[in-house]
Amino acid sequence: MGRILVTGGAGFIGSNFVHYVLENTDDSVTVLDSLTYAGNRASLDGLPSDRFNLVVGDIRDSNLVDGLFADHEQVVHYAAESHNDNSLHDPRPFLETNIVGTYTLLEAARKHGNRFHHISTDEVYGDLELDDPQRFTENTPYNPSSPYSSTKAGSDLLVRAWVRSFGVLATISNCSNNYGPYQHVEKFIPRQITNVLGGVRPKLYGAGLNVRDWIHADDHSSAVLAILNSGVIGETYLIGADGEKNNKEVVEMILEQLGQPTDAYDHVVDRAGHDLRYAIDSSKLRSELGWLPQFSDFAAGLSSTIEWYRDNEAWWLPQKQATEARYAVQGQ
Repeated sequence: MGRILVTGGAGFIGSNFVHYVLENTDDSVTVLDSLTYAGNRASLDGLPSDRFNLVVGDIRDSNLVDGLFADHEQVVHYAAESHNDNSLHDPRPFLETNIVGTYTLLEAARKHGNRFHHISTDEVYGDLELDDPQRFTENTPYNPSSPYSSTKAGSDLLVRAWVRSFGVLATISNCSNNYGPYQHVEKFIPRQITNVLGGVRPKLYGAGLNVRDWIHADDHSSAVLAILNSGVIGETYLIGADGEKNNKEVVEMILEQLGQPTDAYDHVVDRAGHDLRYAIDSSKLRSELGWLPQFSDFAAGLSSTIEWYRDNEAWWLPQKQATEARYAVQGQ
């Protein structure tokens, strides 16, 4: 049995990773999460008390972090401010959490010699043209376009510097857009699902032609575990499941699966600096570590996600009113 510390483990992809580890390994997991609006204790309900522990705290708290790193061999760093819209309205929390927080963790890993894996995003690479056949690779230059993606790019560079300068035992993964259970309703797919479930027409930025490369959170989790156990120190791995869909297609699939007309949505003003297309080439991860996604059929993965939100209204309903009020102020 190993001991894994997961920062941000009450958030969307962090909580899915915690569930995945506890269901597929004998490891024990400690979650460090500050339980901001994006963290939810309920996402960790039902986990075995003899193998799971939640610590409520801030990754910028160096004394707290130091003690936790001393007691765990492996650290997976999910904690981040991650919502692009929020970063456009108030960038400061993104600097504090994504830059200062990552620095604090790296210093603790440097001191204690932990195996450290840093979770990042494909958004650090900017975007691709809609008709560009290329996809992001580990060698694509960084070109972030929002306060969110620029702070994630900065945190990636900190990890690389701490590996090279101080010998920290770290790897990085940049993943495409996740979907699945436990995702906050401010995000695109759960927002549209819960709108339809609540009798509200979905909202689509601009013409809806922006393309995202979707991956189920369980596939992201299995990839991270493979990198944590077998990845080469200092290396970066891109995680993707060949799930390119434009936003219009996704909304129409959600409507169809929920028995609604596929044109029953409204267009709203496009997001400032809205990236056109993300696309991941995950061949390095597949060839070197033997990883393969299990949710290769996006329609099937979306169907299971819809069912989760249909069955778990008590989890998402408390978030919904405040989220939609915030979007309404922004005209979205």
